[in-house]
Parts: sequence; structure tokens; C-alpha cells
Amino acid sequence: MSAPVLLVIAHGSRDPRHAATVQALVRRAGLLRPGLRVETAFLDFNLPSVTGVLDRLAAEGVREVVALPLLLTRAFHAKADIPAVLRQAPAALRIRQAEVLGPSPLLLATVERRLYEAGLTPADKSSTGVVLASAGSTDPEAIAVIAETARELRNTGWCSVRPAFASASLPRTEEAVRALRAEPGVRRVAVAPYVIAPGRLPDRIAAGAAGADVLAEVLGPSPELARLLLERYGAAAQAPRPLSASARANEAAPASPGSVATGASNPSYSRYISA
Repeated sequence: MSAPVLLVIAHGSRDPRHAATVQALVRRAGLLRPGLRVETAFLDFNLPSVTGVLDRLAAEGVREVVALPLLLTRAFHAKADIPAVLRQAPAALRIRQAEVLGPSPLLLATVERRLYEAGLTPADKSSTGVVLASAGSTDPEAIAVIAETARELRNTGWCSVRPAFASASLPRTEEAVRALRAEPGVRRVAVAPYVIAPGRLPDRIAAGAAGADVLAEVLGPSPELARLLLERYGAAAQAPRPLSASARANEAAPASPGSVATGASNPSYSRYISA
């Protein structure tokens, strides 16, 4: 049997840099797994749409798909928007929804890669405070994941790491920069955008970093992030019982890894704010 098609689902943005970055990341992941069919789709703003790609795959005779949310936390898009659009897929398709990308050591490695590319070195870690700046969310669980990611990053040796948010949550990037300036032992401040691709909110992060010494690039098409896509794909592809169309329509239990469930069964999740 052929391997399931990997369908990477990104949010989309009016900013053309967003789609270009997503496509570059997906191409890099495909190069790491020759022979694997990899497709890209967007929830909003960009084409191709998720429904458009799923319809095309079904028409071509594809029967199994792993849908991978290109998201860093499990918030509204992963819990509601993506399952809802997957339920509209043609009946011939059997779909597994992979887990979101975060948390993962590979994401921390990408953050550090971008900081080093911005001019820092491992020798700077003990005297550098880092603002881990994400897009933001109204979902407290997503905020908790970002806070835990900041703690994990600090455990790698940085003097201090503070989370910040471009929207929906506090503190803002500029506030976290000021707070780090006041911390003992911090001789320089770096801002690390914890976002995958450029867009409106990443631009807001960059504006808030005006008082920092270093501003890193977005995560983008890093080799670590490309590997992470394939890790999430592999875990979902090995999960039992991909959902048929009838099962997707009737699914009412909370989502578990490798399955598609309705967002309505998880009312605690609120909309994730993205570019």
C-alpha cells in the first residue's frame, strides 16, 4: 500500500510572504522524504483551499490522507476549524489529523538557530535575556504551552526567557523587553519570534522589538521544523483507524492523537489569533 498523502494545513495570510514561507517549508520537508506526496492547503486568504485539495485528491484516486495543522499550539484552529473542514471531505477519503507542532525540542532548536543567525553565539547565552514572542491566543491552555516553552528554552542556558504576545494576551513584546532590561545579569536582550511565517502579527512583534539588541527571524523553513513535520506525519500515519466520512460526521468524543473530532466537543478552546 502507498503511504498516506501528507496534507499540511496552514492558516493563510494576506501577506504574500506567509504563503511563500509555508511553501518553502513544505518543499523542504518533502525533500527529506523522497517519494512521499506532500500537499499544502490554507484555511483562509490563500489558495489552494483545504476542500479544494481534498476534492482533487479524491478525484485522483487517493484514499488516505494525514492532515497536519501547521500550528504551534492546540487552540481554536486545531480543535474546531480544521476538524470542521475535514468533515466536508469526499466520502472516499480516510483522514487522520496529526498533532500540532508544539511543544517539541525541534522547535527550541529552531529558535536557537534563528538567534545564532541573528548574531548571538552559545557564549552569549548566560548574559542574554530572550523574549519568546508568539502571535497570541485567548485560550489559556495555549498560553500555558507558550509559558512552558519559554521555561524549557531558559533551561538550555539563556540568562532569562520571558514569553510575550502580539495579540489577545499580555505582555506585549516591548513590555517583555523592558522587563528583561531590569533583570540582574541580563547584558543584552534578544527577541525570538515564535511564529512560523511572516505576516501582520510577526510585523507587530518586530515593531515591539525596537528596544532590543537582537531581533531573530521567524521560524520559517528551518531543517528542524521540516523534520518536525515528518515526525508528526509519521506518528499520525501509524495511528489506527483513520476516519471515514461517516465516522467524521458522527464523531462526538474529544479528539485524541490521530483522530478527527468536532470542535464543539471541546468548548474550552477559543480562537487562536494568527496573521
